[in-house]
Amino acid sequence: MKDSAKKFSPWFWVPTLYFAEGIPYFVVNSISVIMFNRMGMPNGEMALLTSLLYLPWVIKPLWSSFVDVISTKRWWVTAMQVLISLCFILVALTVPSKTYSVILILFWITAFASATHDIAADGFYMLALSESEQSFFVGVRSTFYRLATVFGQGVLVVVAGVLETRTGDIPVAWSYTLLITALIFSAVTLWHLFFLPRPERRVEGRQSVGEIARGLGQSFSTFFRKKGVLAAMVFMLLYRLPEAFLVKMLNPFLLAGSGDGGLGMTTAQVGVVYGTAGIAALTVGGILGGMAVSKWGLKKCLWPMALALAVPSLAFIGLSIFQPESIWVTAVFICLDQFGYGFGFTAYMLYMIYFSRGEFKTSHYSLCTAFMALSMMLPGLVAGYLQEFLGYTGFFIMVGVCCLVTVGVTFLLKIEDDYGRK
Repeated sequence: MKDSAKKFSPWFWVPTLYFAEGIPYFVVNSISVIMFNRMGMPNGEMALLTSLLYLPWVIKPLWSSFVDVISTKRWWVTAMQVLISLCFILVALTVPSKTYSVILILFWITAFASATHDIAADGFYMLALSESEQSFFVGVRSTFYRLATVFGQGVLVVVAGVLETRTGDIPVAWSYTLLITALIFSAVTLWHLFFLPRPERRVEGRQSVGEIARGLGQSFSTFFRKKGVLAAMVFMLLYRLPEAFLVKMLNPFLLAGSGDGGLGMTTAQVGVVYGTAGIAALTVGGILGGMAVSKWGLKKCLWPMALALAVPSLAFIGLSIFQPESIWVTAVFICLDQFGYGFGFTAYMLYMIYFSRGEFKTSHYSLCTAFMALSMMLPGLVAGYLQEFLGYTGFFIMVGVCCLVTVGVTFLLKIEDDYGRK
């Protein structure tokens, strides 16, 4: 590694790199849902169109290996950040006109750029840091990605809510919010242009495009020949089914008026309750989930985690029936749901690592993450139409029935007794 790679301390760029990794993901997959809902798009159309934005994360294993061949990881990181900044600016300028087709095209470009940025950023992290530095900063990168979650689902939503109140114009409020996002992201991009190190390009054993294509085909074929692959695929696609339906309709439910079956919360309240307190509960659940598996192993924790993910979602049946006016009551149930999801999701992540073990573990894990994204995309495509047909109470009852699917697919897994135990 050249001296230039060590010119700046990793503290100058690791936090901002992973903050930048999270922002476009949450703008595309969370902000878009709330924004389109507030601008009057019907739930069915909104859920379908925003769920399709998951597609780049589903198919990114198809081009992830080619990022190694074309230019450098640093070039990919900065180029994608420039592209994302430009898209944010154009979306901000387009929102007041409510030209949904143009906004969606820009979000699609942002999604593909963000998925590519994920690939390059993780590769750059390993290239620019020594193994000891990688281990030291793994907690830092996770923390700043989580801060990006709070910023994207909490702070920006609160800002939009405040601007809605002050301007009295919802599209203009979201335009200003996205412009603020664009300015912040552009500032981070400019920072990286100067402070990202320039590690030496590692060309030893560099593969050609043809070799990568053949390797990709081999990784696919070996993945689908792994023992227990059918059970693994079913688990990865259906374990999170209740949450996949719930997450797409939760914000519209919170924002809808009582006459429409919702809770009538303001945009700012949603940002505080779901985007901030909920994310904090999710984080705590994930941390405790990791500690539990470390102590008892994945096999013993699997059932408690499956139940923790599924059962709290039943509370939304009661919320939709009684429609409590107290924001605190709603906040408690949302935090319980997010805590349970964080705790239960630990089993999902560790099982993907468990199933990916073997010769092609990196590429197989990448395919597992594709199934993970697909598990959220497919239910989301129909969630809005189901809600419009069933109403919110009927929709949440259906989500409750889906909890049985989570329990059912957990029966399919066979895991070594001590896996995950410290």
